[in-house]
Amino acid sequence: MAFSFAYGQQTSPTPSPGEAEVEQIVVSATRFDIPLDQSPASVSVISSQDIEQKQIERASDALREVPGLSVVQTGTAGQLTSVFMRGLPSQDMQVLLDGIPINQGLSGAMNFADFTTEDIDRIEVVRGPQSTLYGPRALAGVVQIFTKQGTGTPDIMMAGEGGSYDTFREWAQSEGKIDGFDYSVGMSRLDTENARPNNNYRNTAAIADAGWSPNETLRVGSLFTYSVSDTGNPNTIFDPRPIDHFLTERWLIGPHIDWNATDWWEHKLIFSYDHERQINNPNEDGFVGATRALFERTQIDYQNDLRATSWLTLTSGFFYSDVDAGEERPFILFGPTFISDRTKEIAGFLQATLTPVENLIFVAGGRFDHFNQFGGVWTYRFAGSYKIDKTNTTLHSSVATGFSPPSSQDKIFGNNFGLKPEDDFGWDIGVEQRLWESRVTVGLTYFHNDLSNVIGFNGLFQTLNLGAAETQGLEAELRAQPIADLLFAASYTYLEAEKTSSADISQPQGARLPRRPRNEVYLSASYLWWKKLRTTIEAKFVNAREELNFGGPNFDIEDYSFVNMAAEYEVNPHLSIFGRIDNLTNEHYSEVFGFPALGRAVYGGLKVRF
Repeated sequence: MAFSFAYGQQTSPTPSPGEAEVEQIVVSATRFDIPLDQSPASVSVISSQDIEQKQIERASDALREVPGLSVVQTGTAGQLTSVFMRGLPSQDMQVLLDGIPINQGLSGAMNFADFTTEDIDRIEVVRGPQSTLYGPRALAGVVQIFTKQGTGTPDIMMAGEGGSYDTFREWAQSEGKIDGFDYSVGMSRLDTENARPNNNYRNTAAIADAGWSPNETLRVGSLFTYSVSDTGNPNTIFDPRPIDHFLTERWLIGPHIDWNATDWWEHKLIFSYDHERQINNPNEDGFVGATRALFERTQIDYQNDLRATSWLTLTSGFFYSDVDAGEERPFILFGPTFISDRTKEIAGFLQATLTPVENLIFVAGGRFDHFNQFGGVWTYRFAGSYKIDKTNTTLHSSVATGFSPPSSQDKIFGNNFGLKPEDDFGWDIGVEQRLWESRVTVGLTYFHNDLSNVIGFNGLFQTLNLGAAETQGLEAELRAQPIADLLFAASYTYLEAEKTSSADISQPQGARLPRRPRNEVYLSASYLWWKKLRTTIEAKFVNAREELNFGGPNFDIEDYSFVNMAAEYEVNPHLSIFGRIDNLTNEHYSEVFGFPALGRAVYGGLKVRF
């Protein structure tokens, strides 16, 4: 468990140390509001203020500070960016936007490369199997991104910056409420050449949340997102491609209804449709001509929370999904060149949350998902927490099962539409201690996952349910506010991730899972000088990673570290100037072997508020 400090504009009073930990509410751990310091799941929260102070442009960079998460970017901005949770593959982590699953594409994984931060209110990270609440791909856990919801007088913020590698970025954000209508909207444009030939990146993104509340019990709204990116694919430094380009366009619409029928009965209904298209042109993989991929999905999610008594809340609902995904394979000599996969799912879940005595929370739930291709999957989850007021200590633990269905990519390219879902049995136990009148919070969690039915290669260009794996480790987190304007944060992850079967030829039994660091350390400090100048410094150290070597032992990748600095000075309530230095020490490193990250980079700009 963890908590996040929250602040308003720089001109707002900073909370005193004793008030630093205001009772913060999270949703993702139980699907309804619950105090963070009583969450039965292992949760971390990243606030919009934290993102703004560190001048974070993409959600993936915000996740680098969370214990248990490993962010892996294939080189520079715009390239494939994956997040591994507790050592499990990125396609085993469900990402939601205001309650809507947004993992896309043939692989079923969330590519964070193009997800920007302009309209983010907070990010909640729930670690451990969450399939009982969120279904497929929540095997490792859930990252839920919440957009801002307009309140008060409408305002507008516009900003622009420029810097190294011919980088220019412009963005704007606005939010407010007029009578019963509320809105928030964010837009951005990024142009950069990065460091290598054919490494340019162009991204345009927009996101909006608008709603109407005729009374205090009902809100009817909708979420809208759109992004288009054009990325040069230079490939590895060992095999450069001078003209290979990749275009990705995504959009989503998600109407939703939130209705508090009574004080003890709430309803939520979300309908969403999203679409993604990708074009790889000219595609220098050795295939013939450009390739394209299409993805479209319709989802319905209904939830109701029934507070049967003062000590019992029943959360139930159903979920429907229809996914149509396909990819062109122009190198096929016979038969269709465009191969598609249609997956339909329907599910129902029930969770009971009990509070039999003060400060004790116990959660038990079950879910059944049925798929048109491989039938049904049952999952369950038990979790609990107990807060000891006398010592300001919270104990938490959970045990659960999770699953991740085979991706369209697995089925299409592996020529196997009969694959079964991957399964996980996971548990964790942890403690969170608040000290010095809550000026300091320290958390420590041990976790363990056993995976079975893992999809792998059999040596005949087929994918089968062959493998098994195990991950375990420790997550530690610290937040401190010794004085009013000074903040410290630190996190540490120790991970063991091992392949435990010999059937999959991609790795020998006992091999460490690739790209999973054994140790990760994150540190940051932020101080507000004279109520005008905010300075922030952060550092990350990552070591002991291995890269996949098909059929043989993995090989080691160098440890790396980087330091970033950021500063913003408020000239007046309407104007501020800011700047930052990324990779201050000019570290030469690669998160993926053969795809170097950027060296030292300097950026600066202006921000205007109305």
